[in-house]
Amino acid sequence: MKVYVSVDMEGVTGLTDPEEMHAGGRGYERGCELMTADANAVVAGVYEAGATDVVVNDAHGSTKNLRIDQLDPRASLIRGPGKPMRMAEGLTAGFDAACFAGYHARAGTRHGVLNHTWMGHEIQNVYLNGEICGEIRLVAGFAGFLGVPVALVTGDEAACAEAREVLGEVETVPVKKGIDRFAAQLLPPAVAHALIREAAARALNRLSDFRPYVVPPPFTLGVEWNSTAIAAGCSLIPGTRPAGPRHIEFTSEDFRDIMALLGVYAMIAGRVACDSGIYG
Repeated sequence: MKVYVSVDMEGVTGLTDPEEMHAGGRGYERGCELMTADANAVVAGVYEAGATDVVVNDAHGSTKNLRIDQLDPRASLIRGPGKPMRMAEGLTAGFDAACFAGYHARAGTRHGVLNHTWMGHEIQNVYLNGEICGEIRLVAGFAGFLGVPVALVTGDEAACAEAREVLGEVETVPVKKGIDRFAAQLLPPAVAHALIREAAARALNRLSDFRPYVVPPPFTLGVEWNSTAIAAGCSLIPGTRPAGPRHIEFTSEDFRDIMALLGVYAMIAGRVACDSGIYG
C-alpha cells in the first residue's frame, strides 16, 4: 500500500510564532525538528497499518525544512524549491492514500493559528470554482483529480474543522487550540505524536471509508491579492484574466495547471511585494 504525506509547518506540534517558520528566525531549527517528528508519527502509523511505500513531501516555504537525518528511514523525502506541483509534488494516481500533516486554516479563519492561504499577507483569499479555498481544499482537490483520497489531516483545531468541512469524516488530529493568530494552547510533543501515530494507523485501516475529493471541471482558480500591482503583474500571464482591481482568474481542464500556476503567481507577488516597500 502506497501512502503520500504532504507536510506543512504552521500546523506542526508546538509552533505558533512566525519566526519559527523561516530560516534564521528564532526557534526555526527546533521547528524543523518538530516538523520532522510530526511527519515521523504519520509514517510510523501508516506502516503499522500495512503501508509498504511512503513518500514525504516538504510542503512549506523553501521546502528545505524537514530533517532528512531524522526522518524515519522507511520513508523517502522530496525537498527543495522548483517543484512544479508545489505542496503536492510527487503525488500521482499510483498512491492509495494521501495524508496532510502540519496543515493550517485558510486566510481569515478565526482562531486559526498562523492562518493564511499560500502566502502570509499578499493573498487575501483564494477561490476554486467560485468557492473560498484554503490549502487543504486545494491539495485535496488535486489528490481527487488523481483519484487519491485524503485519509488524515493534522494541524490546529481550526485546520481540522476545515478538513472535516471539506472532506467529511476524515481522520483529524488537533495538536493545538488557537487563541489568536500567533497564540495557542499546545499539546506536548510526546502526546501529540502518539495521537498522530494512532490516527494514521486508524485512517489506513478504514481507507475504504474515504472517497477522493472531486472538484468538477473546468477548474477556475481565483486569487484576491492585497495589491493592485500584484494583480496587474499576474494578469500578464497568458490565460489569466482580471476579475477586479485586485482579483484575477484562470481556468483549465487540468488541475495540474492550477497547482503550478498558483506557485508562479506567488513568485510574481513576492517580487512585487519586495519592490513595493511600505506600500506592501
